[in-house]
Amino acid sequence: MNTLNGKHIILGITGGIAAYKSAELTRRLRDAGAQVRVVMTHGATGFVTPLTFQALSANPVHTELLDEAAEAGMGHIELARWADAILIAPASANCMAKLAQGRADDLLTTLCLASEAPLALAPAMNHVMWSDAATQDNSGILQQRGVHLFGPASGSQACGETGEGRMLDVPELIDALSGLFKSGVLQDINVLITAGPTREPIDPVRFIGNRSSGRMGFALARAAGEAGANVTVVSGPSSEATPEGVHRIDVETAAQMYEAVMQLVRHNQVFISAAAVADYRPKTASAQKLKKHDAELSIELERTEDIVSAVAGSSPRPFVVGFAAETENIEINARTKLKNKALDMIAANRVGKDSNAQDIGFNSEYNALHVIWTDGEQVLEQARKTTLARELINLVAHQYNKNRQHEKNTA
Repeated sequence: MNTLNGKHIILGITGGIAAYKSAELTRRLRDAGAQVRVVMTHGATGFVTPLTFQALSANPVHTELLDEAAEAGMGHIELARWADAILIAPASANCMAKLAQGRADDLLTTLCLASEAPLALAPAMNHVMWSDAATQDNSGILQQRGVHLFGPASGSQACGETGEGRMLDVPELIDALSGLFKSGVLQDINVLITAGPTREPIDPVRFIGNRSSGRMGFALARAAGEAGANVTVVSGPSSEATPEGVHRIDVETAAQMYEAVMQLVRHNQVFISAAAVADYRPKTASAQKLKKHDAELSIELERTEDIVSAVAGSSPRPFVVGFAAETENIEINARTKLKNKALDMIAANRVGKDSNAQDIGFNSEYNALHVIWTDGEQVLEQARKTTLARELINLVAHQYNKNRQHEKNTA
């Protein structure tokens, strides 16, 4: 699976002769399907012009922390939130020192502090600078904080000397960056996910539906694929793109989703019910378009199939993860659903507006989850759904493997 496809990558470039390699790196990232935004320090612009990277990335190049044009558009905070990963290549000794000290005196270092995305550095410097005690101390500090170091490599350097300090070649950097999105925690596990809304027809024109976009379900599909799983998505109407390597089955109604899931579930070890399935449907759908009259119209509704309960009661039974989209009493309602439906885990989220009056949950890029299981819980703070999906998949994998080990020990 190409884990870079669709990813948002900030490529930071600092001052150093290795900056010429970053042009090829930008092109290769785009070839892999990534969206790239380049941030250059003043030193970097002395080696390669911003225009080069603008042409290669097909995006404006960012150089100034307080750039009026940038602030009127994305802004440095939005740029930090946009990123799935930040790669600084080349990363100079000066850049590493500033990051180790927590300084934010230019756009690049500010982004690193303001972003929750994984940060990777590709060091490039003279071998004596790399081996200096200060640089080694800074390297250790950064790695302790979770920063990924790609390289450096050993070999001949631009100064004519030989030693450790060369920036990794572009193919090596692409492989290393791809590895950030591969966890292997669900390697070869079959995972079935439902996504999107369902539409329950009133007549050939109208239907009962909801505001779900399917974004969270497909983010989970991508994250599960990155974790090594074999993923199938049963999706209601959604314009979300299908992640590479994911098998997609499109349905429209709750009944169709139920039928597809029940046919597939026995072949899967994990089931994640992320779809916003309608609870009710018209008891009888009109074959012809209903005409408008002066009189009021009443539509008799009936319950739809309870897909997640049916899966939880099936045999053999997969590890079952439910979702609870709530507007109030989120934790109480989620715990009730966890128990009543006999789920292994539930991810509860608020739908509507957050504290800043921004949409959260349905039809939004952002979400926040309160994940609860039988003997534990964890709050996943508000973030982009792609980020939350990876965090949730890691929790699912941990609990699934824990349960499987317990079953082996008690067999």
